[in-house]
Formats: sequence, C-alpha cells, structure tokens
Amino acid sequence: MTQADRWMLPDGIAEILPADAVQVETLRRRLLDLYHCWGYELVIPPMLEFTESLLIGMGRDLDLSTFKVTDQISGRTLGIRADITPQTARIDAHSFPRAGANRLCYAGHVLYTRPRTAMGSRAPIQVGAELFGVDSLSGDIEVISMMLESLQIAGIEKVYLDLGHVAIYRSLAAVAGLDEAQRDELSALLQSKASADVYDWVAANAADPQVATWLRALPGLAGGLDCLEKARELLSGTPAPLQAALSDLQQVAEALSERYPTVELFFDLSEVRGYDYETGLVFAAYTPGHGQVLANGGRYNGIGAEFGRDRPATGFSSDLVALNTLGRGAVPETGAILAPDMRGSEGIELWRTVNELRRQGEVVIATLSGGADSDLHSRCNRELVLESGSWVIKLRD
Repeated sequence: MTQADRWMLPDGIAEILPADAVQVETLRRRLLDLYHCWGYELVIPPMLEFTESLLIGMGRDLDLSTFKVTDQISGRTLGIRADITPQTARIDAHSFPRAGANRLCYAGHVLYTRPRTAMGSRAPIQVGAELFGVDSLSGDIEVISMMLESLQIAGIEKVYLDLGHVAIYRSLAAVAGLDEAQRDELSALLQSKASADVYDWVAANAADPQVATWLRALPGLAGGLDCLEKARELLSGTPAPLQAALSDLQQVAEALSERYPTVELFFDLSEVRGYDYETGLVFAAYTPGHGQVLANGGRYNGIGAEFGRDRPATGFSSDLVALNTLGRGAVPETGAILAPDMRGSEGIELWRTVNELRRQGEVVIATLSGGADSDLHSRCNRELVLESGSWVIKLRD
C-alpha cells in the first residue's frame, strides 16, 4: 500500500469539511425544528440491525442496496441500513406504538452498496418524516406539504412536484391478468419511458383488446392538470380503484395548488416506482438544472403487518447534503473573536468574559502558547483587548 492509498476514500464516499459541515448541520437542525413544529417526534434508529427486520416489506431494490455482515455474537446476518423508513415502521409497531396517528422524523447516515445515481454518494445523510395510522388524503397532503416546506427552508427557489399513483398500474396489471414476471417486465419498460417498446410488449402479452388499449395509453398520460382529464377519457371503464386514484390525485393537486401556488405540478400516470411495496399516492420534487430527485416519498400501507401490526403509512425523505449543496440557505459567517492566552495575571477575568461570550453564541478562539495558529488571522475579525481593567471587543486590522 502506497502512502497515497492510505488517505484515499472508497468511490462514492466523501468527508464533509468544516465550511460545509456547519452548513449541513445548521440545515439539519432547522429541518428537525420544522418537523417538531408539525408534531413529528425525533427517533434515532441504529445503523445496524438484523436483516429480517431491516429489509422487510420495502421491495427487492433495498435488499440489493444493503451491506450485509455476520454478527460475531449471534451468528445471524446484520444489515447496515440503506433506508431509515423500515426502521421507523418497526419503531411504530413495537418500540413506540400508538393507537392513532404516530408522527416520527429522523436524520442520519445510510449506506448503499452502489450509488443510486451517476457520481452519487454511497453514504448520504437521509432526513425525512413518516406518518403512521392515518389512511386518508389529509395525511398525504400533510406529508407532501412538509416536504415542500423542507425545500423552502433549504433555499430551493424553484420546485417541480411530480405526482403519481401506483393503484393505476396495479389495477391495469390485475385486470390484464399479468403474472409477477410480466408485471416486472412492463414496469421496467414504463419506467424507462420506452413507448414503442411498451406498445410492442402489450401487443404480445395483453389478450383483451380493451385492456391493451388502456395499457398502451399509460406512457402518454403525463403532463399538467389537463393530464387527469385526458386520463378520465382514455381510461374510461377501468376498475374502481383506478378511478379512485384519479380522484385522489385531483383532490391533492387542488389542495397543494392553493398552499403552494409557485410550485409547478406534473403528473405521471405511468409512474411505477416502488409499485411492489408502495400502495397509493407517490410524489417526487425536482428543481431545474438538477437531474436527480430532491425529495420523494409515498404511501406504503401494510408494512406494519410484517411486524405484526398492520398500519397505514406515508412519508418522505431527502438527502441532506444534496439539499445543502443546491439550496441558498447558507449561514452568514460573522467571524470569530480572538482571545489572548488565558494563563496570565488577567486569566480568570478573561476566562469569565470568554465564557459569557460563548454562552451568547459567539465563537471565541483562544491563543495557545506553544502552538502556531496560522488560520487565526483569516477566521478572527475581532479580538478581545484589555482597556481600563475591562475586556472589550475590537475590530482587527
């Protein structure tokens, strides 16, 4: 191993140095304070759990994203979390159960076996919130609203909100009689937006002409509010769950348009992200110039059943570091105060002055004998000076 190899980090793993770290930490606190004001209580789940609970009910992708190790005590397989959502579901079911609504929030590192996007991080800081015990549009609207408030706090100036509903695809797949393998094949084509391939696949796999027409319409059902009206026409006669999904999307869109008139709504009725575990409304937020999702979430009723307590659930999450990088919520740097070495004859009075300033939130850096503080001149724009027996703050030249 060369000397350079000793300090190199793995691909997709990065450290956060002081200038950015203070911004990230400040944003984390502001977001958790926001969730607290909405009644969401903070939980701090462990980084490591038995895979039997960590991977439960969240689809195959989570399994592939999770690092696994062997527990030297029990011999069982442990997973390093790649998502905090299933951990909150376990907490709601067993550690912190409530009969009614349970609002939980979190902020912590997760780890991926591979980055989820090109040049993406494998160790993002996931921040988000989950709402358990509420099976209504009011819950979905609350969670989406809080997600949009989070983006505002982060300083994201322009937001596009993508709305979908997995019941649309599930209903058509059911009425078409597709088996699991066929559902996976078609969902992959829909996710890639390959309209021509979808058309060919439907021609080869959908026996009922009416169902084939409905399936072929899905890739074209994307756009603004007029997309919902178009869907009602093209998907007329489809099963009741699909019609209810269109109604849900309309109601949510109306509520969000009133609350956030500057947020542009976009509908994608062929959205199948997470169809194998999500059960209702799904949503994602984007901003111009950034090709990846800023924050996303959806309804995933039934996950609690895997823990012995079936509960409706919805929530969202985001990458805290990405929000900080893209946002404009930077903390203004006021500069630090330089204090002399506190071991002299005036040491105890200087110590009291410094301590009081620190209690007030000021950054005070003491000069230490025997150490060369080369960055003090750049960090400290003020200094403590003894005048007439009192320590006063003076601007530095």
